[in-house]
Amino acid sequence: MASKTTNPFTFLQQVRAETAKVTWPSRRETMISTVMVLVFAVIAMLFFFAADIAMGYAIE
Repeated sequence: MASKTTNPFTFLQQVRAETAKVTWPSRRETMISTVMVLVFAVIAMLFFFAADIAMGYAIE
């Protein structure tokens, strides 16, 4: 269990050590993920827009 009072220098060393263990995505993976998120956001936007229009006509 971690101690309640940690030296700030020790804390920063631990943070740096944990950050070094992380497997960071490549630039290409990041770009592909970003494009996929944008595409699915547009698809969701179009779906909800169409559902809103359809419900508007159904209620009238």
